[in-house]
Order: sequence, then C-alpha cells, then structure tokens
Amino acid sequence: MPALLRQITALLGLTACFAGTALAQQIPQLNLPRVELRAGMFRIDAQVASSPVERQIGLMQRPAMPSHEGMLFVFERPGVQCFWMKDTQLPLTAAFIADDGTIVNLADMQPRDENSHCSRVPVRFVLEMNQGWFASKGLKAGSQIKGTVFSR
Repeated sequence: MPALLRQITALLGLTACFAGTALAQQIPQLNLPRVELRAGMFRIDAQVASSPVERQIGLMQRPAMPSHEGMLFVFERPGVQCFWMKDTQLPLTAAFIADDGTIVNLADMQPRDENSHCSRVPVRFVLEMNQGWFASKGLKAGSQIKGTVFSR
C-alpha cells in the first residue's frame, strides 16, 4: 500500500505542475526582473525573461503595455531565435539583437498570429516592444541598443 500511495502522490504532484504551467500562461508576467536599456536618447524599461518558462510565456495575456516598456528575452547561447504570437494580445515588434547591442533585424508581429518570425543570424537577445515603437524612434537594423547586458 505505501508504494501505491507514493505513486498516487507523485501523479498528483505531476498534475499540479502541469496545471500550474497552464495557469501561469493565463496570467500575464508582470514581476520579472527589469533592466534599463537605451536606444539613443530613448529609455526602455525592459522585463528580463531568461528562463525557458519565462521566455515561453513572454508577453502572453498582456492587454496593454506602457510605451517605454518592453521584454528582453535572454538565451544561454546564440541561435536563430523564432517567435510567434499565439496567445499574445498586443501587436509587437521584435528586435533581434547581437551580443554587442546591434539590432540585426526587426519583425512586426500581429496578435494571436501563429507565423514564426526569426532572426536572420544567430543571436542571444530579442527585445519586444509595442509595434511601431522602433519605427517611431528611427531605429532599424544596424541601430545600437545599450545596456549592461550587452558586451562592448
């Protein structure tokens, strides 16, 4: 009987883990660590999504985001990073950024769209901002984003 009880307890724990992940995807992430970034004279208050779960949830379920805020996705190693918007309500632009802070390419993404938007070359950083933010500031591929997370 104790072995059966251990199996049931383990199964309940596993079920709670999956339920917690599903619940987390229904609630926006608002309490991630933050970093200040700069694009010329423009300040960006970026939440940092660095764990696999934080990156997976990203900006899902956010109904709005202040214009100076964004989310910086940080990966362990450079790779071709691809993003989609399945459960994201906001139109966003993703800036794929090299280790030195140079924007490699930008991708406009529409809410609830399942098309992939990828970096043109391997990168470790992706910064999502409200769609139109980069364009309104005159930022494009080759522009610099500055912050302590980027190597110089």
